[in-house]
Amino acid sequence: MVDGECYGQIVLYGGTGSPDLASEIADHLELTLCPREVITFPNTNLFVRLGSSVRGQDAFIIQTTSAPTNDNLMELLIFIETLKRASAGRVTAVIPYLGYARSDKKDQPRIPITARLVADMIQSAGADRYITLDLHAGQIQGFFSIAGDVITAFPLLADYLRKKDLQHAVVVAADLGFAKKARAFATELDLPVAFVEKRRVDTHTEALTVIGDVNGMDAIIVDDEVDTGGTVCDTTSALVEAGVRDIYACFVHPILSSDAAARLRSQPIREIVTTNSVPIPPEKRLPNMTVISVSSLLSGVIQRVHAGRSVGEMFAPYHGYS
Repeated sequence: MVDGECYGQIVLYGGTGSPDLASEIADHLELTLCPREVITFPNTNLFVRLGSSVRGQDAFIIQTTSAPTNDNLMELLIFIETLKRASAGRVTAVIPYLGYARSDKKDQPRIPITARLVADMIQSAGADRYITLDLHAGQIQGFFSIAGDVITAFPLLADYLRKKDLQHAVVVAADLGFAKKARAFATELDLPVAFVEKRRVDTHTEALTVIGDVNGMDAIIVDDEVDTGGTVCDTTSALVEAGVRDIYACFVHPILSSDAAARLRSQPIREIVTTNSVPIPPEKRLPNMTVISVSSLLSGVIQRVHAGRSVGEMFAPYHGYS
């Protein structure tokens, strides 16, 4: 059991966006998820009611904001507002996947920076802190004025791949924007790194050139998330043409929009390694897919936040992912 003094006891709530993950986190903390009601009225308005008092307590609400993104995001905001008005001592939003994170800059005329808007809404709803996993871009941390912990699940993925003893392998960044994290991942596995240069044309992504020696090697494609699967598929094609042997795809957030699962199924990928930061419905779970739970990671962060201990100590051996 986790005890605390500054903000009373931990009270843990799970939203409807990631109920299984919330239950796993509660199990790790040896806690029971607090009772709540989440009701959708006939007019599609959401309503949240807490089943017990949270006055003066250290409240954590676990809610991913993947699809249906707007519903899950609105539920998170209402949950935060409910906890705040119920006089919780502190409210921490635990967001395994932060929706709208790709809209992090104004790179075209007359468009929004929606990630900043989402950060503002979370703060305005009353959150005192936030915890999230592997943001698409590090600068999103600067959109928040409240304290937060942006942690990475890549050490979990590295530990899994290390056990496979892939001695003649190379880590491949599917996007040059992911080069720094890919290099850190490769260093963690003591493997070389290669990169795929690509060009974006509207919503279509075309992979072009493999930079680095991959011929005759096993390739581990890494990225923070897979949405439509286009980048992974293009990268796979480029790697096959470059003469790789087995291909592994490794990413944190399995968004798998539209027909992404079907596209991945058609690729010569030996294994897909991802996490449960986003719930994966049964029809999108592929035979070659391994899903690693982030529950132990998030529960450890919650423990440290509650006790006022360093979160960075958990990742001391893994500098370079941030």
